[in-house]
Amino acid sequence: MGLITPALGLFIWTLVAFLIVLFILKKFAWKPILKMLNERETGIANAISSAEKVKIEMAEMQADNQRLIQEAREERSIMLKEAKETKDKIISEAKEQAKAEANKIMEEARTQIELKKNAALTEVKNEIGTMAVAVAEKVLRKKLEAADAQADYIKMLSEEIKLN
Repeated sequence: MGLITPALGLFIWTLVAFLIVLFILKKFAWKPILKMLNERETGIANAISSAEKVKIEMAEMQADNQRLIQEAREERSIMLKEAKETKDKIISEAKEQAKAEANKIMEEARTQIELKKNAALTEVKNEIGTMAVAVAEKVLRKKLEAADAQADYIKMLSEEIKLN
C-alpha cells in the first residue's frame, strides 16, 4: 500500500512546493499572461471590427460600381439611340435631296423635250408653209398663164379682201 498512499511528509512538502510555485506564478506570471490575453482579445476584436468596416466599404463600393455600370449602360443606350436617329435623319435627308435632284433633272428634261418639240413643230410648220407656198405658186402659175385668168383672179381676191 505504500505505493498507492503517499506518506504524510511527502504530501506536505509537495503541497508547500505547489503553493510556492503558485505564489510565484501569481506574483510574476499571472498578470502578464492575463494582460497578453486581454491585448490579444482586443486585437482580435479590432481586427474583426476592421474586417466588418472593410466588408461594409466593399459593399458600398460594389453598389457604387453597379450604379456606375448602370449609368454607363444607360448613357451607351442613349448614345446609340441618338446615333441611330442621326443616321436615319441623314438617310432621309439624302433621300429627299436625291428625290428633289431627280425631280429637278426630270423637269429640266421635260422642258428641253418641250422646247425641242416646239422647235421641231415650228420647223415642220415653216417647211409645210414653204412647201404650200411653192405648190400654190406652181399651181397659180400654171393656172394664171393666160391674161384673162389673171385678171379674173385679181378681181376675186380684191372682193374677198373688201369683205374681210
